[in-house]
Amino acid sequence: MRVLDPVSAYNQIAPAFAELARERKAFLESVERHVISAVPRGSRSLLDVGAGDGSRARRIAQSGGISELTLLEPAVAMQRGRADMRTMRAEDLHAIDDRFDVILCLWNVLGHVFPAAARIETLRQFGRLLSPHGKAFIDLAHRYNARHYGVAPTAARFLHDLIAWREENGDVAVGWDFAGKRTTTQGHVFTHREFASMCRSAGLKIERKFVLDYANGQDRRRDFEGHLLYIVTPRQTSAT
Repeated sequence: MRVLDPVSAYNQIAPAFAELARERKAFLESVERHVISAVPRGSRSLLDVGAGDGSRARRIAQSGGISELTLLEPAVAMQRGRADMRTMRAEDLHAIDDRFDVILCLWNVLGHVFPAAARIETLRQFGRLLSPHGKAFIDLAHRYNARHYGVAPTAARFLHDLIAWREENGDVAVGWDFAGKRTTTQGHVFTHREFASMCRSAGLKIERKFVLDYANGQDRRRDFEGHLLYIVTPRQTSAT
């Protein structure tokens, strides 16, 4: 099985991406609603890291009255010819000097950043790029989502982590079937404890966590019932 770099994989599946998104429409729309409801009042600027064709960021910006958009998407085919997109990886955020009231990193984009140290550095860059009262919105595939992955596989993951914790325990193969062939890339699925530790290392604090059912987008009370959406802010500032 050939495992592609994430950017190469998304370039390959770009023609099918809209259909993939339709399959997860309820979850994706739920994430959008939560983000829109928590956008800081008076926000003027938004950065989307891993923006696809930018349509999601534009909807969020329009709902929040945000006029300044910076849309980053490293896979050119995903941009669908949009002239206002920047071809840039999350790992290259150090090249940006602007400040943003809202930063988006959605649908487990952070899980395609390798190695683990690069994920922490990406979060550190979020903290640098946020305005004093800005917020970053990050949703992650949850390693212990028993409702989605199944009870037995999730229990096995939990026990493995308990006995022999390593960052690499969350590394997984991510695959799609399209045009008669299988496209496979690397991904990472997270635990809450892992992400909280990453935020501390990056100088960020978790303002709020949501657990969202990956099948229907409904809010769930227990972590093992869904994927995780976070609102994070710079540690040194007060969230408003």
